[in-house]
Amino acid sequence: MKTCLILIDAQESFRHRPYFTTTDLPAYLAAQNALMDGCVSQGIPIVRVFHVEGPKTESNPFALESGLIQPLAELNTLEPVATFIKSRHSALVGTGLDVWLTQHGIQRLIISGIRTEQCCETTTRHASDLGWQVDFCLEATLTWDMQQLDGSTLSAADIKARTATVLKDRFATICSPTEALARAAQVLA
Repeated sequence: MKTCLILIDAQESFRHRPYFTTTDLPAYLAAQNALMDGCVSQGIPIVRVFHVEGPKTESNPFALESGLIQPLAELNTLEPVATFIKSRHSALVGTGLDVWLTQHGIQRLIISGIRTEQCCETTTRHASDLGWQVDFCLEATLTWDMQQLDGSTLSAADIKARTATVLKDRFATICSPTEALARAAQVLA
């Protein structure tokens, strides 16, 4: 079974959002880099997805014109096999990624990137519904605290726990980078 890492929205744009903090950034970067390095060493293709939305101006960090639609500076350098630009939460909507995956015989996806509960979770659900097997690398996703309806704070840790809970065994296998790489190696053996 051919596996592919989908690296979602791990881009500089987020540094320019008011909610951005570096609290969980080091742990995320360590996990994301380990996952990417493992994929490279195992010959697992890596697809990069960037998010673009809003006005096409230099002042919009999610516009190509801003110059911020580029990988987070701390990520290890890699040459993805393909790069897709999306404007929806799912990387499979309107990008051609689904066609590319099918044409390349990909049957299992490893999902990682930013934000855990938004684009990573949405892509995971969509991919599962379309028939792909999905490994969701929770440690290799990043999100930030959010304000709930009652004004209280929902922590990034609680958001990640909730995402893992709703995806587990329904839409994906929740795994660490090490586990995802081991699962991909077992499939190749």
